[in-house]
Formats: sequence, C-alpha cells, structure tokens
Amino acid sequence: MSEELQLNPAEAAAAEAWSKLQSHLKDGSSFVFEAGAGAGKTYSLIAALRHILADRARELIRRHQQVACITYTNVARDMIIAQTDGHPAIYCETTHAFAWFLISGFQKRLIELVPTLAGWQGRTDELANAADDTAPSNPDAPPTSGINAVGYALGRRSIEGRTAKLHHDDIFPLFIELMNSTKFRNALTSRFPIILVDEYQDTNEEVVAAFKKHFLGKPGAPQFGFFGDHWQKIYGDGCGSIQHASLKRVDKKANFRSAKPIVDCLNKIRPDLKQAPRDPDSTAVVRLFHTNAWIGTRRTGAHWGGDLPEPKAAAAFQATKEALIAEGWDFKSDTKVLMLTHRALANELGYASMRDVFRFNDSFARKGNDVIKYFHEHLEPAAKAFLGKRFGAMFHYIDTQRPVMKGPADKARWSTVMSRLCELREAGTVGDVIVHLQNSGLPLLGEAVSRIENDLAMAKQGQEPLSDRLQELDKLHAVRYREIIALCEYLDGHSPFETKHGVKGDQFENVLVVFGRGWSDYDFNAFLEMVGDPHRIAQERDRYERYRNLFYVAVSRPKRRLALLFTQRLTPSAMTTLTNWFHGHPIQDLGSTL
Repeated sequence: MSEELQLNPAEAAAAEAWSKLQSHLKDGSSFVFEAGAGAGKTYSLIAALRHILADRARELIRRHQQVACITYTNVARDMIIAQTDGHPAIYCETTHAFAWFLISGFQKRLIELVPTLAGWQGRTDELANAADDTAPSNPDAPPTSGINAVGYALGRRSIEGRTAKLHHDDIFPLFIELMNSTKFRNALTSRFPIILVDEYQDTNEEVVAAFKKHFLGKPGAPQFGFFGDHWQKIYGDGCGSIQHASLKRVDKKANFRSAKPIVDCLNKIRPDLKQAPRDPDSTAVVRLFHTNAWIGTRRTGAHWGGDLPEPKAAAAFQATKEALIAEGWDFKSDTKVLMLTHRALANELGYASMRDVFRFNDSFARKGNDVIKYFHEHLEPAAKAFLGKRFGAMFHYIDTQRPVMKGPADKARWSTVMSRLCELREAGTVGDVIVHLQNSGLPLLGEAVSRIENDLAMAKQGQEPLSDRLQELDKLHAVRYREIIALCEYLDGHSPFETKHGVKGDQFENVLVVFGRGWSDYDFNAFLEMVGDPHRIAQERDRYERYRNLFYVAVSRPKRRLALLFTQRLTPSAMTTLTNWFHGHPIQDLGSTL
C-alpha cells in the first residue's frame, strides 16, 4: 500500500500544502500560508524553519545572516525558539522588538524623527533642553542641550539625561519612516534574506503596507512568508487579509482538531477553505439554543437592542447548562464557556460592579480603560509571579528592568511591598491597592495610570466637577479588588479578545458559546443576516468581517462537542443562516420555558 493511501484526510491535505510550501522556500518566492482553525499553522511554520536550517544554516551563519521570524506575542516567540533549539541562524522576536533591533542603529535619524512623533509633539521644550546630568561640571565648557540618543527599554516616554526613551507606540511609526530610506532597506535585506511572519493577520496594518510598498515584488528584496488566517483576525490594528501580486498562496485544507460533524459545519460557514478532518468516521455533538419564543419585553438601546433582560438571560444560560449536563457534558473539567455577551454573565463570573462603574462594557471587558488594562497586563501577572517566587517574571510584568539589589535591605523592601499588595488584593479595595502602590516608592504604576490618578487627585483638591472618565475612576476606587481578580481570570480564560490570543489557538473538548448583546463592536444577529445578503456585505465589509471573525474563532475551538446559545432575538433571515449551517443538528427554542 502506498504512503499516500495510508494518510488520513487531514494528513493528505497537509502533505499537499507542505509540498507547495517547500517549492516556494526553494525558489525564493514570497507567499501567504493560509491555515484555518485546527489546521496546524504553527506546526507548518516550525517545519519551514527547520527546512531552511537543514538547507541553508551554514550559508546563513557564514554570511552573518539570519532568518527573521516575527511573532505577535512573547509566548509565541518563546515557543518557536524552543522548537528550533535557539539556533543562531534564526532571529525570533515580537514585531516591536524586531523593528527596534533594526532601527536602533540609525541614531542620527531617530534623533531627528522623535520630535515629529505624535506622543512627543507636546514635549519639544523637554527634548531641546535635555541635559547630560552625568557629565562632570565644568563652568568653562559650553552648555549642551537637546537629546543625543534614543533608547527603548520599558516602553514609556521619558528623558533621562540626553536620551529620549521611546513608548511602544513610537516604534512602528519610526520603523515605517525608516523603510523609506534605501540605506535602511539595504541593511535590513543584508541581515535578513528571509522574513517569516507568524499570525500575519494580527500584524500592524501600516507595517505590512510598508513591507508591500518597499519589498514585495522588488528585485533583491528578502523572501517573505506570511503564516496565519485572516478569518482569525480579531485585533483592531491587524492587517487582516493580505493581497499582493507577488505573493503565492498556499492553503492548508486540514483540520486536526475537531471531529467530522463539527468540521462539516465549519466548512459550511467557510466554504472557500474547506477542511478535511483527521477521522472521517468520527462523531460529535452539535447543539443550538435560541430564545425567540420568549414573549416578554426585550431590552432596547444601541448596544442592547433585542436581548433578554438580565434575569431571563441568566435563566437561559442555566437552562442550556442543565440540558447539556443531562446529555453528559462536564462543566467542571473539560468544558469551556465562551461568553460573547456581558450582563448577567458579570454576576456569574464575580465582577458585577464593573457594569455600574463603567458606562460602556468595552472599558472593562476589552480593557478600553487604562487602569483595567494595567491591572490585567501588569499588576495581576506580577503579583502571581511573586506568589510563585518567579521574581524575574515579576519584574518583567511590572514593566521595569530588574533593579540592582545593593543588599538585603533592597530585597526586603520589594518583598514587603509585594507581600502587602497580595494582602490588599484579597481584602482591600481598588483604591487601597492604588494608594499602596503610590506610597511604595517603587516603579509599580504605569505612566497612563499615574497620569489619570493625578488628574483625579487634582480635580478633587480643587473641588472641580469630575469628567465622566474621572467619575468612573472614582467609582472604581470603591470596588473590592477581588472583582478585579475575577475580571482578570475571565479575560485570561474566557475572552477571545485577550492580548495573548485568549482562546485563539487553544482547543477544548467541549465548548459552549453564548451570543448576546452588550458589545459596542458586535451584533451577531446582524452578522447572520448579512451572510445571505452579498449587497449588504459589500456595503458593510468592515463590520461584517469583524462579526464573522469572532464568530468563527469561537465556534472552531471544540474537539467533540459544540453548543451555541443566542440570548438576543434572531430574525427569520438570521435563523435561515443558522439552519443552513447546522442542518441535521438539534435546534431548540428555550423561550417558552423562561
């Protein structure tokens, strides 16, 4: 029996994609490698890197060159480095770190450009008057002023001596501007003849546009390989689909994650990238619940229109769980609940006060508020690292360089401050935690948080009316910090919006997805209506793709069981879409039981 006949359908599809990818790696063509949910995109990226190493490692090292592998997150970077044994012919970093590595050597141009950046335009006097505090005092020497260096370490804007320290948001504009320089482009090409981009769809749109403008299709440019899936773009500044005449397309039409009935549904949702399952005889459970039969008054408003009132939404969620448990679902261990709605769910997850503090759910559920973002991305991971005695990770998360410990007193000071923080996390309010951090004398508070806290203090001191933003912060101070912990746990474990990709890329045995209103950016009934209306899709392309991508990411996570619950009213055209996609699977209306 031939090797091809021994392959299962997913393996056969993957082998076909690998053959095409190998040919492009060999002939130097730039390409887009499109891999849908469960296809094994990362596996193919690692295979491509290993193939390049086997073929060209010695040549690259001899020429002092490397393959650049640009990633979206530190987690992905670390995994790729581990999978390729930290080979010296591979430079793997986040896009920000890659950009800074390249631009940092062009100091003269950076010094010229920094005053033109949006974040620095109000600080021209500081830049002009920067002084070298480390230089010895010499009354006869002419005074020096203005920056003479540009650095990037903590991602905060500051001026230290005569060095301007950049913010994260400064890196891409500088990178893009420098790509206009032939000298810079030549330096990039000389160092990195091959550039592979992981999760290309989430890569900054303007950076990708600069790559297309200056490199793709140009003689002597690096070979680019874009690995990802534009249907899984769920971050605001990502480029999404990438199109260019010079890019060859490789589709990996495999699904190694889900059982065949779930793959069949995914293929109806996405017919242009039909996937082959690993096991064509595998079985799965797919259930769909909605609430159209409920005859009460539904919620109104731009963000809530058509959804159930809070008690009824909670009742629908509970009824769905009970029905699934009766069928053998285990919600304690192997089931992931993806809540694409906010309301009664905040009560379920332990952060109900957030709805009363913030005018818009996005402020806390998508970290639109700087303080919430700081808690989730910095303070909570740092506290957990401290409790786990992972002190290097602690300093990484609080976004500071590891301080020089001059003696036991310095270590004791950090330990005392962090220990008290952990006590306040459990027993104190948000205000208690903020005051503790302010009084600690340690670099714990981020720039944005310090600024808004100062604004609140000044407004209260001057007895000025509080803006909406400051009113929210004032209310947040009174919230028990335990609710912040609960919110962060939700963002880590349930939210597809989380920076480290949340559920995107993850897989679970069973998945229940709850679709409702409350998001400013999402209306899933509108999405389901659009599916059958090409004219409307053309008119509302951005909205449609935003709705579609999150829907696809959510429903493509399970291996064996998938259930969908809609708490918002679904129109006949929306129901038609669902019926077509999930034909042959039970569809139950819970409305009459609520």
